[in-house]
Amino acid sequence: MLRPALQLRLGQQLTMTPQLQQAIRLLQLPALELQQTVREALEQNVMLEADEDGEGEVPLEAADAASGPAPDQTRTETGSEVAAPAESAAEDASDDGWDEGPGAATSDAPWSGDDRAQEFSDDRGETLQEHLSWQLELARLGAREFAIGRAIIDAVNDDGYLIDSLEDIRGVLESELNVALPEIERVLAVVQAFDPVGVGARNVAECIELQLAQLAPDTPGVADAIRIARSHLDLVAGQQHTVLRRTLELEEDELLRALALVRGCHPRPGSTIQPSQPDYVVPDVFVRRGPHGWAVELNAGALPRVRLNQSYAGLVTRAADHAVMRSQLQEARWLLRSLEIRNETLLKVARCIVQRQVQFFEHGDESMEPMVLRDVADAVEMHESTISRVTTGKYMHTPRGVFEFRYFFSSHVGATDGTEMSSTAIRAKIRKLIAGEDAGNPLSDSRIAELLAADGANVARRTVAKYREALQIPPSSERRKITVR
Repeated sequence: MLRPALQLRLGQQLTMTPQLQQAIRLLQLPALELQQTVREALEQNVMLEADEDGEGEVPLEAADAASGPAPDQTRTETGSEVAAPAESAAEDASDDGWDEGPGAATSDAPWSGDDRAQEFSDDRGETLQEHLSWQLELARLGAREFAIGRAIIDAVNDDGYLIDSLEDIRGVLESELNVALPEIERVLAVVQAFDPVGVGARNVAECIELQLAQLAPDTPGVADAIRIARSHLDLVAGQQHTVLRRTLELEEDELLRALALVRGCHPRPGSTIQPSQPDYVVPDVFVRRGPHGWAVELNAGALPRVRLNQSYAGLVTRAADHAVMRSQLQEARWLLRSLEIRNETLLKVARCIVQRQVQFFEHGDESMEPMVLRDVADAVEMHESTISRVTTGKYMHTPRGVFEFRYFFSSHVGATDGTEMSSTAIRAKIRKLIAGEDAGNPLSDSRIAELLAADGANVARRTVAKYREALQIPPSSERRKITVR
């Protein structure tokens, strides 16, 4: 028979209090989302008010005190120094070489991506369909042709290609008009004459042919380029230039002129019409070179300007009628404290990253030191999950460009001298080797691995191929170019 009894047990349990949950949530928010969250809090909590004068910002001295009794300047292992934010605030913002460095420049390599859409992009904020519809209204078409043109424009995707067949377009118009395929073909020819050139094409060959047709008939090589676009793009893609020259019965210089015209065409003409303005990154911290080394400071413009409304807070008493007001006052204090903790942690982690990556700021990507989350977590005495939240969606403005905090973390690669190198540094070396290679005799992955080994990096061929693909660089067979004799 069971009898009731009392038992005492000792145990520990981690409880996620509302304050801790709020601090964690604010810690992982990017700058723009944090400002939106604070704006919502201002609308819901009367105990908070916007700080127009900036008096409610978290002082940088508070962040220094939170990092421990460190001196005004923290010397790194390499002998460089990271100045305290109070000193860096007095430095000139227009530091020499602010816009220098490889991070601020764009690569001229042919495999660095198709930048033509960015160079000539439209910035009026209209979509491709709106741009085509505006031209359709100016085309002086009848009501019947205008309806067909609208159906064709609706079938054009963002890249400018006609994704529906003419039979499908006729099916769409069947409830309104009884049209024939030749009639749709005639209106399609009108749409294909619109801007951007090449829009309305049904495949890449037709897109390139439409763009070549806009050139003057006496342009050298245009007739051969049209022949290539119609029937031999597969040979161009496969770099089979010898077969292409023999098939078209062309001399080498004639083939070069034709290929230059084909490569000058835009394969995605619709992408030049941008529907919206690009989003810009708001840096959370600034890194500048000062007279005492590298200085790190918070971006005051990205910090939410909010403070406690002392007028309302002074009216709160312990009366029962003020229970809601007391609750809002406590929430406001939690929010302000959470923002202060976020700024302190963000600055502390940024300082640690700069201290460990001084060689990167001095010499570039090839000098990046290997670093993982645990390295920073041990240095600032925090958990790895906290470091992960801080480094996600946070950006650092440096003389070499704007980088996400996560950019400075990379895996370890063994070196021939027994030390370790950063995988980011290995990728930078691969990019440099390929950029300086002979265009007619590009470096293979095996050869790149040999050159890296001679430079002290113990990297296998498969690892080189993986890093090369991550850099979006094609293999050596595709990088081979025709050299002019």
